[in-house]
Amino acid sequence: MRTRVPPHGRLFGRRHETRRLDDLTGAAKRGNGGALVLRGEAGIGKSALLRHVEEAATGFHVVRASGVEFEAELPFAALHQLCQPVLRHLPELPAQHGQAVRVAFGMATGTPDVFRIGLAVLGLLTAAARERPVLCVVDDAQWLDAASTEALAFLARRVSVEPVAVVLAVRAPGPASGLDVLPGLTVEGLGDTDARALLAAQSHETLDEQVRDRLVAEARGNPLALLALPRAGGFALPGSASVPSRIEHGYHTALAALPAQARLLLTIAGADPTGDPGLLWPAADLAGISAAAASAAATTGLIHFGTRVRFHHPLARIAAYTGAEPSERLLAHRVLAEVTDEVADPDRRAWHRAQAAAAPDDDVAAELARSASRAQGRGGIVAAAAFLDRAAELTLDPARRITRTLAAARAHVEAGAADRAVDLIRTSERAGLDEFQQAEADLLRGRMAFARVDDGTGPAHMLRAARRLAPLDPVRARACCLAALEMSLLVGRATGVLEMVLAEVESFPSRDPKSPDVLDALTTLRSDGHQAAVPLLREVLDGAAGPLWTRQPALAVMLAGELWDPDVHARLVEWLVRNGRESGTPLVLRLGLGQTAAASVLAGDLDRAMGAIAEEEAIADATGGPPTVYHRLQLAAMRGRRAEAAPLFADAAALASTSGHLVANVHWASAVLHNGLADYPKALAAARLATAGGDLFLGGFSLPELVEGAVRCGERETAVTALALLTERTQASGTPTGRGIAAYARGLVTGLEDDYREAIELLANSPLLPYRARAHLLYGEWLRRAGRRQDCRPHLRTAHELLSTAGLEAFARRAADELRATGETARDRSGHARDQLTMQELHIARLVAEGATSKEAAARLFISPRTVDAHLRNVFRKLGITSRRQLKEVPGLRPAT
Repeated sequence: MRTRVPPHGRLFGRRHETRRLDDLTGAAKRGNGGALVLRGEAGIGKSALLRHVEEAATGFHVVRASGVEFEAELPFAALHQLCQPVLRHLPELPAQHGQAVRVAFGMATGTPDVFRIGLAVLGLLTAAARERPVLCVVDDAQWLDAASTEALAFLARRVSVEPVAVVLAVRAPGPASGLDVLPGLTVEGLGDTDARALLAAQSHETLDEQVRDRLVAEARGNPLALLALPRAGGFALPGSASVPSRIEHGYHTALAALPAQARLLLTIAGADPTGDPGLLWPAADLAGISAAAASAAATTGLIHFGTRVRFHHPLARIAAYTGAEPSERLLAHRVLAEVTDEVADPDRRAWHRAQAAAAPDDDVAAELARSASRAQGRGGIVAAAAFLDRAAELTLDPARRITRTLAAARAHVEAGAADRAVDLIRTSERAGLDEFQQAEADLLRGRMAFARVDDGTGPAHMLRAARRLAPLDPVRARACCLAALEMSLLVGRATGVLEMVLAEVESFPSRDPKSPDVLDALTTLRSDGHQAAVPLLREVLDGAAGPLWTRQPALAVMLAGELWDPDVHARLVEWLVRNGRESGTPLVLRLGLGQTAAASVLAGDLDRAMGAIAEEEAIADATGGPPTVYHRLQLAAMRGRRAEAAPLFADAAALASTSGHLVANVHWASAVLHNGLADYPKALAAARLATAGGDLFLGGFSLPELVEGAVRCGERETAVTALALLTERTQASGTPTGRGIAAYARGLVTGLEDDYREAIELLANSPLLPYRARAHLLYGEWLRRAGRRQDCRPHLRTAHELLSTAGLEAFARRAADELRATGETARDRSGHARDQLTMQELHIARLVAEGATSKEAAARLFISPRTVDAHLRNVFRKLGITSRRQLKEVPGLRPAT
């Protein structure tokens, strides 16, 4: 059978699909770019639609890439293919972005900045689009390597104001990927009328009507099936096999009729994902394949030999490779390995050698291990996992095989392939592990558990590792305990973990009391209280080995909060943000921005908090992770808008109830919100929950909310107990901020004026504006209830001015209500930018007001300068201004002096 490739040209039954594609390119030509993912089964016509959009996009610069199943492990392979035609624009990129591209594409040595690669690719394409619109066409995107998928998804979400259109074809159904969030179009099968028309257009002879109807029924609307299923009398009988499977069967039938050498040539072509004739023909020559075999292979229509070797459909490639005998596939990979340059392309050569190995081979395994190291250096953790996996299989020495198996499991954990990691860990355990190796396996299981929101076994696994290591390596054992605590804090599931960790540490060998570490300080905190622990906490935060936040940043944040010391927290946050920006480490920068937002909320600087949240969300999106939630909760609580906060609180509470995620944050934020709204029963209930878990930082910071809620609800005993705990903490820390907050809480319990006066005095210079304002509010409320109207008004005015200017609306309303009760009307706050702009618009406006260019603002938010300019146009319209200079005069946007 000769399988003919359908010619380009008219498409049957695709009016809706072509209209969507034409609309997409038309909008891109006008500067309104976008993306579309075509989804459908193999052979349904996605590739034909891609050809249509290429041919119809007149005046566009078309760049192409195609996913190849055998190349899905090599990092940035498809992205390199797509960007190759526009690499001449590299000099136009910022230096860091250009270097990220060069390293990722193997054009320079070093570790690629995967943090910036998406923005760098966006920069490349938008630079090319300054000459003419750009159309990116990606076929078989289900086989893209993970790094390319992430970068393309990033790109596709950011071209809305660029003359760039992105069209991808993905086989469906298929596994979830980063492309799922993009706009999609499901390509359905053809109707019978269009199927008959297509069949008639492709046939050189008139088909018998019954045969035609049988073919149409068999194909089920799949265009490729109409052309590739065996013709009259030879097609398969109806059965349960899918249409793609029967198409593959048709290809196998066609291949079986070829001479052996022609089949081998197609097998070699199928095993080479590059489509490089400079590899295929030397490999064919090594295999002893004649020119006549190439002619025979070409006549099938399954493959085209040109400047690039291309199969007419991915199913044809699969059939050519999988239909071959095992010995033929081994030969194909062996000859391809021999002709692949070990200097220019060592990893692909290693992979071919591995596929050619019929038995364990230490030399090949060592080469794969080197490839894994290179892949990790280039950010290709998926590739590293695959290389290590195969290296372990090919390793002869049992001990080395276990080491590589665990290394492969570790790489699979980092790549998010938990199921494969579990299989490898079980394999290694069956081979017999020593205590060190078993501890490593426990640590990996712990990391996997922490990554799943519904799995609470993470600390237990990591502490089991610590228990194994304690008699062998106490230092590493303690490190395991700290890792369990740090990870629980990073993922927002710390409640109860500290107690587990400290209980485990009790059984460890004793340490030198003259050189305490974090665990010693925390043990003292739990056993002897804050008075004894505070000196140790301060010592470990600024330890001899350097500040704790350089090693365990999340834990350092909690300890700084436990000390009630805004200055220490500010130094910590500054370091996190600076180090995160300089190192390009997303985790550190996201933590720093999250803490910037949290610190800003506590300081009443909601504009700065919103900017930090916008930037953190942009980085989360750029790196493919979910945005952090806790600082959004804190902002909503302090802002005091019940309607806006309710959905966010409901979602967070549901997550907390099922996974323990963000438990303390949810309850503390709820207590603050409801105290601001004067809904004291709800505030009391939330504060009780917030303090019950004994969490670091928020467990103590929730105590003032518990005191206020309890006093207002008449639960004096609860208030007295909470005040005692708060006083013990704040007196030990000795900071004016902590002591001032405890003083106004004490005033609520005792009703003594001196306590309120002390609070106002202590908080006069505190950076925590909301608490300074609340001291005035509580004192003013107390004075009014004491019948001292003239005395209360200055304090209520001060509270209202501070709270309303900062945007703490619920507490400000409380102050306004109190003023009205004295016969005085509070002045309304003038309009503020934060009330009119989105978080991203507000952040961009503030950056520009502070002197940032569009390029600088774009780099901070992982968008293009054109997108920044589009946001600025919205900002100008909403604020009623016309220039960047005027931004400096807008309340909330004025640069700090």
